[in-house]
Amino acid sequence: MPVGEDSVIQATTLDRAFIDGSGDPERKHPEAHVNQPPAYLMSEGKATLQESYLGSDRDDFPTEEQMHTLRRVPQKIPWKIFTIAFVELCERMSYYGTVVVYSNFINKGQFDSHGNRTATRTGAAVNPDSGEAQPGALGLGKQIAFSLTTFNSFWVYVCPLFGAWVADKYLGRYKTIFYSVLIAEIGHTILVVSSAPSVMDKPKTSLGVFILGLLITGFGTGTFKPNISPLIMEQLPEDPLRVEEQNGELVIVDPAITATRVYNWFYWFINWGALIGQLCMVFAERYVGFYLAFLIPLIFFLLSVPVLILCKKHYKLTPPAGSVLGPAVKLFVKSLGHGLSANPLTTLKNWRSGDGWEKVKPSALGANKPSWYNFDDAWVDEVRRGFGACGVFMWVPIYWLAYRQMDNNLTSMCATMALHGTPNDLLQNMDPITLIVLVPIFDLYIYPFLRKHKINFSPIKKITAGFIVGGMAMLWATVLQYYVYKTSGYYDTQDPDYKSPINVWAVTGVYVLVAISEIFASVTTLEYAYTKAPKNMRSLVMGVQCFTTAFSAALAQAFTPLTNDPHLVWNYGSVTIISFVVGILFYAFYYKTDQMETNLNILPTGHFGTPQQAEDVERRLSVAADRRASLAADEKKVPAGTEPEKI
Repeated sequence: MPVGEDSVIQATTLDRAFIDGSGDPERKHPEAHVNQPPAYLMSEGKATLQESYLGSDRDDFPTEEQMHTLRRVPQKIPWKIFTIAFVELCERMSYYGTVVVYSNFINKGQFDSHGNRTATRTGAAVNPDSGEAQPGALGLGKQIAFSLTTFNSFWVYVCPLFGAWVADKYLGRYKTIFYSVLIAEIGHTILVVSSAPSVMDKPKTSLGVFILGLLITGFGTGTFKPNISPLIMEQLPEDPLRVEEQNGELVIVDPAITATRVYNWFYWFINWGALIGQLCMVFAERYVGFYLAFLIPLIFFLLSVPVLILCKKHYKLTPPAGSVLGPAVKLFVKSLGHGLSANPLTTLKNWRSGDGWEKVKPSALGANKPSWYNFDDAWVDEVRRGFGACGVFMWVPIYWLAYRQMDNNLTSMCATMALHGTPNDLLQNMDPITLIVLVPIFDLYIYPFLRKHKINFSPIKKITAGFIVGGMAMLWATVLQYYVYKTSGYYDTQDPDYKSPINVWAVTGVYVLVAISEIFASVTTLEYAYTKAPKNMRSLVMGVQCFTTAFSAALAQAFTPLTNDPHLVWNYGSVTIISFVVGILFYAFYYKTDQMETNLNILPTGHFGTPQQAEDVERRLSVAADRRASLAADEKKVPAGTEPEKI
């Protein structure tokens, strides 16, 4: 059965009664009906063979004993995934290459507090080879710089909800990605204009043009984000858990492990883009000016367009099938209604038990189900799992509070330390460098070692570790900021141009710890969003995951009063305590979910649609039943003590 773009099949109900009116169309006898996955999955409008979701009928599906004893391994990654990862690399290079200079562009001016010129008309440092050289443009100060960079982070992560909705309902992932790239490139062009020397001569005009470019770039970036990672995962075969022999060892090929590997390497590509952008642009602003620091990312981003066009024919593309957000939300609200109680604690306990979801399944409601019920029991289970994933994401903004410190505060700290010729915004490159080094180590050595020794380092445990390591990073920053104040004499003089003799490279530990926390928390939330979402809601759940990052940017605004001297110690210290406490509470809250990880990953694919293929489903299910009966009969014929012939 072909599954290309020209062979879209609209799946529908599983009951033949809805096709010809025979049988029991009103489902007055629900026990007579079968709620099973369809022969073909409508994955956002595109038919996909469902062999993998009738998995328990396969000969190579692992037994219960094998589930607990065999080592789990990923499947091979097809080459086309790396072309999509390259597009992400280009986008991240353009994004981080511009964001890295935002702070200096907004915060630092072309003159110091004594009226001495420190930067040229292009914003480049007057003496770029000086150890204390500092590029600058608008000179609006730390607080405005923090507010604008934080708003940018908020804006970039709010737009994904819109991008997910457009992809699911109207354009599909590929077209949404393509148009988002073009919009972001227009925004980058406007940023270049804002940094032209003739425009920067009029700071208010430059600021207005800059904000316009920031908004358009952020919109393109935001609508790009929720679709690129699902597109990359959809290029993998839809295979279930299966047992196979590799190098003389029986192993389980696990799609969840494959997702972990793909997202680890996807994140590796992201950080190559971030490193190239951040490393090159700090020297571009320092030696030439901000116009070049904005122009190079634009040129690099343009490379993604021919890659998308030329490789389109090789991609598995899923046309839009309409948004299922409405039915999913109504189903969620309906399930909550079954757990309501006058006692709030009882209500919370009922909601966490999951009984409400069981009561809203089509098989439970029978003839009393609402008219908008055009899905099966399995889809209810998937929606429940998807909302559970969204619940996990609600905790993540607290983690991102630690990460947000790299946007502006740590860069400003570096500017107050002994630079010894190092640009103050160069140090944040330690984050992507650490990730580029450690991601392969984790993927090729640490994670396989843990799996080999049956140590279940599940997604919930990884996210918890992300909180704890992020808290350790903020503890380092707290202590370092205190000694920067103390050794610079700031506590005595209150001089706004204070300088500490502490070497700027002492900040390295903060960036390294933040990077390790990203491997645990950030990569895992990408994986969790994809593997736990219903297959026709993947962009949407990914959009929710991105939106929680926007919420963290909004939350960071509450810390704005602490971003001025001498309150930064309290800023870092507060985030330290919050990260540790929330990490512990997070694991305690999701302990039971963590124990059910494998069961959540092997739920059958739910069905959401309208009339077709019901007859084919019944035929396939009956064939599967006959096949099991035949195998059972053959086993009885085999004499005791003999082995069946291997074919």
